[in-house]
Amino acid sequence: MSDHPLLSIIMPAHNAAGILPRSLGALRNSSFPRDRWELVVVDDGSADETSLIAARYADTVVTMPGNPHGPAYARNRGFEVTRGDIIVFIDADCVAHSDTLSRIAALFEAQPELGAAFGSYDDKPPASGIMSQYRNLIHHHVHHRNAGDVETFWAGAGAVRREVFAEAGMYDEWHYSRPQIEDIELGARIRRLGRRILLDPAIQVTHLKKWTLRAVIRTDLRDRGIPWARLLMHRGAMMSTGSLNLRWTEKLGTILVWGAVALVVSVPIMRSWTPLWVAAGCVAIVLLLNLPLWVFFARVRGPVFAVLVMPAHLMYYLINGISFGVGLLLQHLIGPPLPDPTTSAYAEVGVQRWPPIPTKNRPSSWTAGDP
Repeated sequence: MSDHPLLSIIMPAHNAAGILPRSLGALRNSSFPRDRWELVVVDDGSADETSLIAARYADTVVTMPGNPHGPAYARNRGFEVTRGDIIVFIDADCVAHSDTLSRIAALFEAQPELGAAFGSYDDKPPASGIMSQYRNLIHHHVHHRNAGDVETFWAGAGAVRREVFAEAGMYDEWHYSRPQIEDIELGARIRRLGRRILLDPAIQVTHLKKWTLRAVIRTDLRDRGIPWARLLMHRGAMMSTGSLNLRWTEKLGTILVWGAVALVVSVPIMRSWTPLWVAAGCVAIVLLLNLPLWVFFARVRGPVFAVLVMPAHLMYYLINGISFGVGLLLQHLIGPPLPDPTTSAYAEVGVQRWPPIPTKNRPSSWTAGDP
């Protein structure tokens, strides 16, 4: 490996001993020359043999003792020991294709003005079950439909120029102490610097995560939907259509699904079946708005699968509405999210220790006075 590699790959990992041989092994088999990239694995408070397994593959393993601090914190600690010009983030449950690193390198070398880029999950998720297939395939579909310049960022398989990442202030480890929207928030700051972010779905990884209904609801509400709604409201961007999940069709779908719920609830009150028919019409419109999605599902998994996942997608719109309501309430009642009191106290008095206390003096979309 060169003393100054082009790519520095950072992989945060927590209790990932069971999947690291596959994800790290895929990087080892990359077609991109090994002397042009370095690999840094950050073990974020694992209770298994994550560090030992990572040491078989990585150039550097950063072991964080104690409780996990979250991927934002772990990626920042990894960045602090890297040397490459392009910082590449790949999650521990993502298996890079043989050409993933080559595509990233070629993209940044061909476009010197590019600030950041990210790719997509592929259309071959190995986890069985309708929910796992649905979640991974819809991610693939959304990223492929929205290729090009975007307003957001994704850290599952994303890359940022070193100087851009540093100037943006790295990940906001102060507000995001677990896997949430730390990559989306970083993307907002990169765009405010005037730097381009490109979504190139040819950069692909295989996602190993197995989803359950409970995990979907928890993630979409607690870790994605509500934090995202609070951030958008803080920035005054709730009506924006620049982000992948803020297209007008997504907003209309949410309104129509919740309208259908309200109409169904009103049936006993109005003592008429008419609201039920109107509610069915609302749902039919939502299904028609998502026709390209059903066609995609039918093509890759068959028409039966496309029909079976329709309720899951309607649930997605229901969760969107709940996220908006709860996010609005929390933002107005208590403001932006804050870390735990112990972290806050350490940061206030400037205590220096290892692992470092998350710092709140980096630029952030939560900073007072930001639009």
